[in-house]
Amino acid sequence: MYNLSHFKANNPEEVVAFMHKNPFIVLCGVDENNKPVATHIPVLIEERDGKIYLQAHVMRKQLHTVAFENNANVLAIFSAAHGYISATNYTEQNTASTWNYQAVHASGTIHFLDDKALHYLLTKLTEKFENNPHSPALLQQMDEQYVIDLMKAIVAFEIELTNIEHVFKLSQNKDQATREKIIDHLEKNEGEQEILLAKTMKAFYKSK
Repeated sequence: MYNLSHFKANNPEEVVAFMHKNPFIVLCGVDENNKPVATHIPVLIEERDGKIYLQAHVMRKQLHTVAFENNANVLAIFSAAHGYISATNYTEQNTASTWNYQAVHASGTIHFLDDKALHYLLTKLTEKFENNPHSPALLQQMDEQYVIDLMKAIVAFEIELTNIEHVFKLSQNKDQATREKIIDHLEKNEGEQEILLAKTMKAFYKSK
């Protein structure tokens, strides 16, 4: 991926925090014919024994599922708000416009799990994303037979991450006046992505 030293997080912990904050990933792999496959899924992130693991589930017998079963090497892409940055905001003109964004590419090895692990994963997933101990949508509140039937269609897995790369491209190569003008321009934009990007840039520079 795009890799320049000034487009980086302040520390590794910030990268992991970004992953926790943006858990809906694109999971990529390659099938037996070297054809790329991808799917979009939410993941849980677990740190243990000095390693980082991603945990999730997919439907059985899908093209991407079969590909992951045949080739355990996968890539998880985390992303967040992004937006076009016009060179009209730059202090120095006659310079190319660009695009600001944050992304993490986490590669690793996928391991499929048994039904006991699947049930535990579904419990953790609903607890995390419901974020309400009284929610009727928690797995433990659902009809047992419904859960059993549901589990027949899906399979759980865990990815042991072996490498994490990232780009946090937030105009770090520009002077303060330019960055402030970019943020102001983004905040005045009616697009949700641009407003979120402005908020991200403010928080990033406040932490420096």
